[in-house]
Amino acid sequence: MLQYQYRFEKVLTIREQEKQQTEMAYKQAVNSFEEVATKLYELLKKKEELIEFQNDKLKIGATIDEIHHYAKFLGSLEHSITDMQQKVIQARTKMNWHEQKLVEKNLEVRKFEKMREKDFEAYKEEQDKLEMLRLDEISLLMYNKKEIR
Repeated sequence: MLQYQYRFEKVLTIREQEKQQTEMAYKQAVNSFEEVATKLYELLKKKEELIEFQNDKLKIGATIDEIHHYAKFLGSLEHSITDMQQKVIQARTKMNWHEQKLVEKNLEVRKFEKMREKDFEAYKEEQDKLEMLRLDEISLLMYNKKEIR
């Protein structure tokens, strides 16, 4: 009996490797997105705390220099937040792109696996037919041997 050999085994192996590489790239993109999103959250939290602190200072009484200093710092913080929001958008876009590529690779690998399953079933059926033919031939030979005697 012949050993089963899938004709696209090498292609499937290559596709699985590509899928694994795409998976790693996706995980890196997710980590990058999480880092940038965390930085944005921290900046927003910092802004909120600064505004709260500034309001408390105004209630107590603050000098014009302090108000000017906090306003400059708040402007700088808002600029940083805007930059970070752009980075978050870019990281999210990159993450979504990698996710789409991963879905495509998964589908591709799955197609080859399905083809292998169908091919193996066809192989098993062919082997079963051959075995039945051999058994029929053997039984015919046995019958003829008995008839000759």
